[in-house]
Amino acid sequence: MSSKTAWLTLSEIVEDIIDRRGVTPLKLGGDFCDAGHRVISAKVLKNRKIDLDADEARYVDSAIYKKWMKSPLQKDDVLMTSEAPLGELAYLNKDTDWVLGQRLFAIRPKKSVMSGRFLYYVLQTQNVRADIFGRASGTTVQGIRQAELRMVKVPVPPMPQQLAVSDFLGNIDDRISLLNETAATLEGIALAIFKCWFLDFEPVRAKVDGQTVEGLDKSSAELFPNSFQSKNDTAIPEGWSVKTMGEVSSVGIGKTPPRKEQQWFSSNASDVRWASIRDMGYYKVFATKTNEYLTKLAIDKFNVRVVPDNTTLMSFKMTIGRLAITDGEMATNEAIAHFKLEKNSVLTSEYIYLHLKHFDFSSLSSTSSIADAVNSKTVREIPILVPDKRVVELFQNRIAPIFSSIKNITSEIETLTNIRDTLLSRLISGDLQIALDNETLESFAD
Repeated sequence: MSSKTAWLTLSEIVEDIIDRRGVTPLKLGGDFCDAGHRVISAKVLKNRKIDLDADEARYVDSAIYKKWMKSPLQKDDVLMTSEAPLGELAYLNKDTDWVLGQRLFAIRPKKSVMSGRFLYYVLQTQNVRADIFGRASGTTVQGIRQAELRMVKVPVPPMPQQLAVSDFLGNIDDRISLLNETAATLEGIALAIFKCWFLDFEPVRAKVDGQTVEGLDKSSAELFPNSFQSKNDTAIPEGWSVKTMGEVSSVGIGKTPPRKEQQWFSSNASDVRWASIRDMGYYKVFATKTNEYLTKLAIDKFNVRVVPDNTTLMSFKMTIGRLAITDGEMATNEAIAHFKLEKNSVLTSEYIYLHLKHFDFSSLSSTSSIADAVNSKTVREIPILVPDKRVVELFQNRIAPIFSSIKNITSEIETLTNIRDTLLSRLISGDLQIALDNETLESFAD
């Protein structure tokens, strides 16, 4: 540890910890509305960043906002979930007019003592997280009160070193964010092509209207039908069919060995990767790393299915409709189904993935709780359009390079993430130093 690094409590280094626990629009004399100031919840903090799509959008008007957020969120604030789950983090790189919902803290450090981005990285280190979780309470759901959070101790090195470390780690995170955006754009292109061909049937409609099929050469356009047929009161292209997932694939369900028998579970990467609902929430397109592994003995003893490489996964319990494609063999728990294809299958895993991405899972249930209604039988009965094999092959040729690029990007993201996580604690502690140039040092000289 650097001799210049002090350990102080959060209470000593923060300007404010915004905690709006228990506040609701009703208590402030109003209600949620259709537009205005977005209310963010603990659900939107994922993968150390904010994902606004992870929760239902709720808003309040300006009058309620002013009462709720007497201190607006600012650049350099660090958001942290207080429970369910505890300790998820995000860094604000700009001022925002969001409303801080329940189960969230906004930690604002004193600018003269600690950089906000440095605090964001400090709160990720093993020692500090151990302190946070050690002060938590609750058995089923762990949570921490603001009074306990303020007593958590953090390392405070000199400001030049803080900025050097946060800039270094921040550059890695910025690169990861850019790669994630690129992957999302590529996935969006694949989804758009799927929608055009297999939901809106634009090539077929163009031929029915006697128009040129845009984006396709003559030989490719000829593969599409020039008329529609009716199937279950729905118009689909002539010669195509609608089947169920159980008819086009072998639908398998994962399994969990007895939790009380910990010998079946592992953290060893040489064992079998075992995906959970939580893991599915972190995957973008490809299922790669898992938080837990199963021993090979567990796989054999409990007859846990091993999912083949390049197979579509879908969560169908607790959280419905999370999707991924396996990158290598892996197992899953019982809340995840997989769709194994035969070698001579007309469809591909990419086609199934894109189909399910567009699928309205609420249509599976006539009850208020879809989570209670969906079971393995329901999953097998999910309908899927089966086009002519030549059209699927044409589609696969279009989207295979896109998915290959996404897989390469995912690999690069994991490499950068491993580098960041490996260096983070050593940089924060001062065991690994970043050289500071004279200009940086002089700017902080007395």
